[in-house]
Amino acid sequence: MSFVQPVTLAARGLELVPLALEHEAGLRAAAADGELWKLRVTSVPEPEQTQAYIEAALAARQDGNRLAFAVRDQASGTVLGSTSYHDILPAVRRVEIGYTWYAARCQRTHVNTTCKLLMLTHAFETLGCNVVGWRTDNFNFASQAAIERLGAKKDGVIRGHALRRDGTIRDTVMYSLRCGEWPEVKAQLLYLLDKPR
Repeated sequence: MSFVQPVTLAARGLELVPLALEHEAGLRAAAADGELWKLRVTSVPEPEQTQAYIEAALAARQDGNRLAFAVRDQASGTVLGSTSYHDILPAVRRVEIGYTWYAARCQRTHVNTTCKLLMLTHAFETLGCNVVGWRTDNFNFASQAAIERLGAKKDGVIRGHALRRDGTIRDTVMYSLRCGEWPEVKAQLLYLLDKPR
């Protein structure tokens, strides 16, 4: 059994709930806001692949490798996107955060920062993680900038690491944050969320 178990996390008008088939229509609508599946460097499902995307996430949860969340607006219940813990390594108390995407209207808002604050707080303060990691496509410059804004450190690049949906082979940029760095990163995330916009 994985040390990462299904949980609901909530703050600042958002909730992360374990992804389920009941979220299919909401995920499909969130992805349609910006036609996100057309982006070459993301894992957003195409509309007809949304159910398969959820089923794959549920199978990975069963295997202890991934815990996917639906990101919802607390007031309306509207699905805004999805994010996951993945590549879960209980022996070294490490998780990665990824498979993250949000409807276009939520990008460059408090949504991503709030989700990362929730997930990092849970990872370090509840699960007792030693390290939280991220990985992204070498051409996903927006994702790299977002990860770096969180305070994560760049570990390096794995060349020829994975296939993109278009069949090309990507290099993967790896990042991490260690538990000793968490207090400063937490303070910065809270500052970013609380400062006037």
